[in-house]
Amino acid sequence: MIGHEDGQPRDPALPDPTAPLTATGNLRRRAAVNRMVEISASGSALLAVSVLALVLYGVISRGASALSFTFLTSNPAGLAGGGIANALIGTALIVALAAVIAVPVGILCGIYLTEFAGARSRSGRALKLVLDLMQGLPTVVVGLFVFGLLVAGGKESGFAGAVALSIVMLPLIARSSQEVLALVPGTLREAADALGVDRWRGVVGVVLPTALGGIATGAILAIARAAGETAPLLFVDGIYNANTTELNLFGHGVPNIPVLILTTSDLAIPQGFARAWGAAFVLLALIMIANIGARLILARSRRVRMTR
Repeated sequence: MIGHEDGQPRDPALPDPTAPLTATGNLRRRAAVNRMVEISASGSALLAVSVLALVLYGVISRGASALSFTFLTSNPAGLAGGGIANALIGTALIVALAAVIAVPVGILCGIYLTEFAGARSRSGRALKLVLDLMQGLPTVVVGLFVFGLLVAGGKESGFAGAVALSIVMLPLIARSSQEVLALVPGTLREAADALGVDRWRGVVGVVLPTALGGIATGAILAIARAAGETAPLLFVDGIYNANTTELNLFGHGVPNIPVLILTTSDLAIPQGFARAWGAAFVLLALIMIANIGARLILARSRRVRMTR
């Protein structure tokens, strides 16, 4: 028996704490599994980035040649001539009206779930379920629903397209607002309560300003996603005069970029493909700018909170 430093004998059945560590079979297996998971995760991330890079390369290489000042400022002429100015304006109007509808409702849903619905609230659980179902709802179903609600028996319109896109935006804005509001420190709410401030005043004056950057980020990302949706617009805003600029969203179809890309590419002529690729490039650029802007707003809001 080998004695300890204090002179007491050590039980040979116990491991020697002074002996060097050696990897057992279990430890080697866990290390191998951990390494495989790391490689798989890195490979998946690389694959996702590669797919995005291929899409960007394909759109840029085919669409950049069609871009010009005239392409962005003139209306279509004939089957595949002219530019996309009226479709740009129409898309901006439709998306803006959809945001006006969806953003306030989505933020209010997030506030209700975070600030007023308790953990065991039946209404809160029901609202979360509805939002989850809406988020997973195919956009073609949304378009069909709005068609039956607003278009059947009447005319297609930009307003119907805005309603369809607002349904696409709503669950994204509500869920992102809920997550951001949940990150607001509870001490701020407790301080407002200690000062005797009404609950709604505390939410409006303390909680919302703190989470404003994150809420704006979620709203911009939802708007960017809805701006590229084609299926709903095909049902409710797919018939319009392609050669004119339409500013009235009620009672008339409004030109828009997603439908323009689809209809122009179906012409199966070189000029049509060129204009479709150019419009796709413009739409992709706008969506990327919106996403990058949202990330910058979120980063800035985080820096402001850290400096306070």
